[in-house]
Amino acid sequence: MAYNRNRRRVSYHRRKICKFCADSSLAIDYKDPRTLRTFTTERGKIVPRRISGNCAKHQRMLTTAIKRARNIALLPFTTSILR
Repeated sequence: MAYNRNRRRVSYHRRKICKFCADSSLAIDYKDPRTLRTFTTERGKIVPRRISGNCAKHQRMLTTAIKRARNIALLPFTTSILR
């Protein structure tokens, strides 16, 4: 870790790269739930861009694909957890 003048800890984070920009053979398709499931949590929420590492363009495409897959019942809206 690097330290600045005030002796605060400064951490450097490696920038995540967009999976779809790096590999052009990958496609975002709403009919492929296996690919889309990696970008949702176990509760069914869409993973944000800062965590997934996607660029803004592909995150928007991914969000619309997940929403379309939910509407035709390829992906669940939520999980059914009974208390």
